[in-house]
Amino acid sequence: MSANDPAPILVFATSDKGGTGRSVTSCNIAYRLWLRGLDVAYVDFDFGSPTAGALFEIGGAERGVTEGHGLHSYLLGHTREPARLNVGRDTDRPQLRRNPPRAGSLTLLPGDVGGGEFGCDDASVQLGALLLANLLTEFDVVIVDLSAGRSVALEIALRATASTVLRNHTHRWLVFHRWTRQHVLAAGGLVHGSHGLIEAATMWGHDKKELMASMRCVRTAVAESDSTRAVDPAQATWLKEQANALRELATINGIGAAMVLGQTPIEPMLQWREQLILDADVGARLANPATVEAYTNLARRLTDSLTWDTSR
Repeated sequence: MSANDPAPILVFATSDKGGTGRSVTSCNIAYRLWLRGLDVAYVDFDFGSPTAGALFEIGGAERGVTEGHGLHSYLLGHTREPARLNVGRDTDRPQLRRNPPRAGSLTLLPGDVGGGEFGCDDASVQLGALLLANLLTEFDVVIVDLSAGRSVALEIALRATASTVLRNHTHRWLVFHRWTRQHVLAAGGLVHGSHGLIEAATMWGHDKKELMASMRCVRTAVAESDSTRAVDPAQATWLKEQANALRELATINGIGAAMVLGQTPIEPMLQWREQLILDADVGARLANPATVEAYTNLARRLTDSLTWDTSR
């Protein structure tokens, strides 16, 4: 870890809607942390659609594992240990198997194929808390990709982090949303609305002020600020008005600039194929340098305690 934040970090990636780029962005953040020499665990709590294996291009695990040892099986008490996949070893992507000399480790804990959502009970919460606590003894950063919306995954995460097992560990919450009116409204509702993060967290014993200090938004697929130069003047004026309206709407809904950890640009490569963006993709001119820079900055800010210091 960095000198500023040597303690292991538990990160929850959430969103109110699907299609926000939550999974592909958090996978790319995990990869950038791995390149920095950190040991990273990626935990696929997207129970309705456990597809992190596809993002890491691990054949046979694109939709989870079939052996009955995925996270669904573990949390339901059907197996004592969930499966682990070493991304650098198990990936089908040759360039990803060429581990840089200073790289750490990147481990995927996948869900079960066809597992789907399930009910949340005390036993599942206890098993989830125990799993995450054990991972924090092994890894520098544990990223938990949650199902979209007010899901069982979110409930397990909130209850587990409020428990004595995880209460004293550093945990951070990333709320992903696209930079559109509908997504801003949805993200604001997820954080501050009825049955949202804040309301549910306080019900399970979290301190509201502490939770807010541990929460940031990630805006995805944001158009470049100068993208209006090449369009008709009337359209350019309208686009600028909409950009200002979005900023105002985000502030009104409690997810304004002060809540933003960072943002990612529109990336044509990801529009066709959701995957890790490697430096080699930029070198081959298949991906844009700005996308790698955005992921690198998000990874840096995620692990920098000064970024999260609300007393400054």
